[in-house]
Amino acid sequence: MAALKATLIAPFTALLAGLLFGVGLMVSGMANPAKVLGFLDLAGQWDPSLAFVMVGAVAVGSLAFFVARRRDRSFLELPMQLPISTAITPRLVLGSAAFGIGWGLAGFCPGPALVALGAGYPKAVGFVAAMVAGMAVFRLDERKKATAREVPGP
Repeated sequence: MAALKATLIAPFTALLAGLLFGVGLMVSGMANPAKVLGFLDLAGQWDPSLAFVMVGAVAVGSLAFFVARRRDRSFLELPMQLPISTAITPRLVLGSAAFGIGWGLAGFCPGPALVALGAGYPKAVGFVAAMVAGMAVFRLDERKKATAREVPGP
């Protein structure tokens, strides 16, 4: 039965969750770079409305993790896969800084950028293209590192 749920129900559940997430981003204004940049502009005309969106998202996420930590399997009977690392590494800090800088410059982060792309925001095209290129470079670098670890040196 678990295999049937994984192959038939899980993709539809993921689709519904993605659609709900996308609608939430549009309704909250997170897919509008002007609104996001207004939130990030603490020295100018600061728009605090996205703080409420973030507080709501953290509350829902915290509740979901609280429930998930107490379960071995998901509601679709699939194994729970939660993050296990709690280490704060230079890679994590640098990645977070790059994320924040990109968010501040463009007014987009990955999820809202994809929603904005689908909604026809022209600025999202360049952001998503740069994001995909960055992901490709990262993946190539990770493969290169993995290959270097596998091949013994002279």
